[in-house]
Amino acid sequence: MEPIAATLEKVVAGSLRRASASKADEGAVLAWPLACGSAVAGRTRAVSFRAGVLWVEVPDAGWRSELAHLAPQYLLAINKYSAASVGRIEFVVARR
Repeated sequence: MEPIAATLEKVVAGSLRRASASKADEGAVLAWPLACGSAVAGRTRAVSFRAGVLWVEVPDAGWRSELAHLAPQYLLAINKYSAASVGRIEFVVARR
């Protein structure tokens, strides 16, 4: 018997891949909160995906620096959920 968390993850991943197959630019944006978790998603916002780059707004330069170190882990997770291949994440400080 498979644990419920693994089953739920498969369902969510499959749904996101199907949804993003028709609109590849949206899949990576939609996958961001799942890839980074609720705490980070609550303080950041994926704003666009183009040319293999996911652009994420962060509250300040400190967040940008910290998340840049975690980008390889986030890339693995996003590419698990998104039909489009994300090659890089760019963190930008949100305008106030």
